[in-house]
This record gives sequence, structure tokens and C-alpha cells, in this order.
Amino acid sequence: MRYRSHIISSTFSSSAHLISVFIFLLLPVPPPPADPRKMAAEMALVKAISAPKFGSPRRTFSYSKFTSIKISATAQTTSIPKPKPSKKANKTEIKETLLTPRFYTTDFDEMEILFNTEINKKLNQSEFEALLQEFKTDYNQTHFVRNKEFKEAADKMEGPSRNIFVEFLERSCTAEFSGFLLYKELGRRLKKTNPVVAEIFSLMSRDEARHAGFLNKGLSDFNLALDLGFLTKARKYTFFKPKFIFYATYLSEKIGYWRYITIYRHLKANPEYQCYPIFKYFENWCQDENRHGDFFSALLKAQPQFLNDWKAKLWSRFFCLSVYVTMYLNDCQRTAFYEGIGLDTKEFDMHVIFETNRTTARIFPAVLDVENPEFKRKLDRMVEINQKLLAVGESQDISLVKNLKRIPLVAALVSELLAAYLMPPIESGSVDFSEFEPQLLY
Repeated sequence: MRYRSHIISSTFSSSAHLISVFIFLLLPVPPPPADPRKMAAEMALVKAISAPKFGSPRRTFSYSKFTSIKISATAQTTSIPKPKPSKKANKTEIKETLLTPRFYTTDFDEMEILFNTEINKKLNQSEFEALLQEFKTDYNQTHFVRNKEFKEAADKMEGPSRNIFVEFLERSCTAEFSGFLLYKELGRRLKKTNPVVAEIFSLMSRDEARHAGFLNKGLSDFNLALDLGFLTKARKYTFFKPKFIFYATYLSEKIGYWRYITIYRHLKANPEYQCYPIFKYFENWCQDENRHGDFFSALLKAQPQFLNDWKAKLWSRFFCLSVYVTMYLNDCQRTAFYEGIGLDTKEFDMHVIFETNRTTARIFPAVLDVENPEFKRKLDRMVEINQKLLAVGESQDISLVKNLKRIPLVAALVSELLAAYLMPPIESGSVDFSEFEPQLLY
């Protein structure tokens, strides 16, 4: 589950509160699922890392060079020691902000009703059974095999580039593990109601655990490890109603696909920026994200009430905006990472947004007009406002003065968010879903 969005630092307080009002308004936060420690016994929290700039030059490119895209958690200033520290010393709590990878829970009773074959006679079980066979094939069973290149590449990284890359691994691992927890619990809870759907969720949790474990192994190259068992107990869980889980997770998986495949293709064409071998695995890895997205597309089609009225159109636009804005603000705080692998952050993000939006238009009843130049202008203004909010937060002013300075900035950010949401949307989706059966995008 990406982005999970996928998808800013611990100093990002005021704008995080603002967007949290926009995204998570009136959503309660219940306790985590039962016995989460059993799900994470073998998983490993790393000290949060700051995001200093790489020293390497940046290679920019235009959208035309793309033929056809989760990264995410916290940032806190510290250094990465080369000698192997004690495991105990590395268990530090991640500071929570809106844009760190979130852990999710939902109304499992409602989920059971939605996929009860006795209550919902119109469920297309044949489509779910076909998807189940696809997941059982497990194309990537032997894909995530490490070699000596990993440790050698990690040992060559020094200073700022080492720090920022560790943060990338930590954020990505946390995001993948977030998906594992949610899918694992859904697989357990739906086992009696709909065994086919339950097994698909369980197999998706297998994929997410595999991804998280692979990323955590990468951290071991830097003499660090994520204590995800501790995270499972300590982290707050965000509650989403089932239909919101469907919208958000579909977008999360598809945006993960476009991010991974874009990075893979760029580094294949520009091997001089291949600083760590994990990127070589992205071609196959992204197909897991794509299959997960196809499954959520099937879940949405099985519940047409989530797609066929005016409320569905409003929610579709809402979640598109939430995911796109969060990714853009997040990545623009970490331009050093993208510059380090030869990417222009804003061009990369806009390409990902364009492609994700086109894919999403196959199933969502309405999407944003992201290719309107005004949409990017609004995103850039949000970045500028966020930078000012960060500067206020880092200033030496007393709290009262900081809060007074934030008021006009928060108002400006709210104004940009609303203006982006109210831009004329693109009517999309299809009454006849047959032409949009799950298929590989790459």
C-alpha cells in the first residue's frame, strides 16, 4: 500500500493540521486490530533521518521521454553512523505527521456485509476467482533475492547521500508494512463471509510483507533495522469507512505502480545514477502494485453504489486531490533524493499524476483535470506556502507569535486546496465495465 500514501517532516506541523482537516475530517481513530504483534514478530524502528541535499548533479527530462508510475514517513535531524550500533539504540519512535505513512483500520463488520455472497447476490465471484488465480501464481516468488551489490553500494555512500537514502528506505518500509497490516486483518475477518476475497487479501499481505522485508534488509546494509513490531503497537491507526479504503487504496496502489516503473525506466536509460541495486527490482515489483490496484478496481465494480451517483463523483475528486497534493508536497520537501538519482522532482511528480489520473479515469466516475496548467500552478503555490509554514515552525519566535504568523498562511493553503477541488472535473468511468477488465499496464 503506497502512499498510504504513499506519502513531510516532523516540522511540518501547521500545514499537516490543515490538510488533516481537509482529508480526515470527522474520521475517528479506533484502536489497532487485535493482536497486531503476531503479524510483525519477525519485522524490525530506525532513527528518523533528515533530508539534506545530494551533491550530485541533477538530470532533467521532459514528459515525452516516458513511454508509459510509494514512497513515504518522517524526517528528523540525525546522522547515520557507519559502525553497527546496538539494536536497542535504534528503536526510536517516529514522530507522527499527516504525511508520514499511516496505519489504517476500517469497519470490518461493514466489510463482511459488503462481501457476503448470501446478502449481495450480484457479486461477480468469477472475476474474483480469476484474480485469485493470478495472485496464487506469485510471479515474484523468487524475485526479491539479494546479492553482494547491496552492501557494497551502501558502503560507498557517504554523508548526506547516505542519510537521505536511509530515510527513503525507512519511509518505504513503513508504508509497505502499513499495507501488510490492513490486508492481513481483512483476510482474517472475511474468511467466513467470502473465502475467495479473503484469500486475495491474504495474498496481498504476503506481497506487502515481502516488500517490507526486502526494504528492511536494505536498511541492514546501513547497519540499521526497523522495529515494525514496536511500530504496530505504538502507531496511531486512522479509521476509514470501507468505501474510503477502496478509493484511497486503489489510488495508492496505482500511483505506486507509476512511481516505480518511471524510476526503473529512467535509471535503466541513465545507469550512472544507479546508486543502489534496489531500483533494479522495480520493474517486477511494480506489477505487484498494479495487481493490487486491479483487485481494488474489481471491489469497486462489485459495489456500484460507490461509483454511480453524485456523491461518488465528489468523493472521487476528493481522494484524487488528497493523494496528488500529499505526494507533491512530500516529494518537494525531498528534492535531494530525486536529484540524487537524476530526476527533476516536479516533472517526475507531474508525470506520475498524469498517468495515475488517466488510469483512475477508467473506474472513478470523475477525476481532476490535472493536465490543466492551472492545476500545477496551484500545486506550486501550495509548496511555497508550505515552505513558509515550515520556516515559521523552525523560527525562534514564541508559540503565540508562531500561531499568529501561521493564520494567513493556513488560510492561503485552504484557499488553494478548495480552488483546486472546485476546478471543473473530467467526467469519467464507464457504465459498462467490460472494456476495463484488469490487465497489465506495462
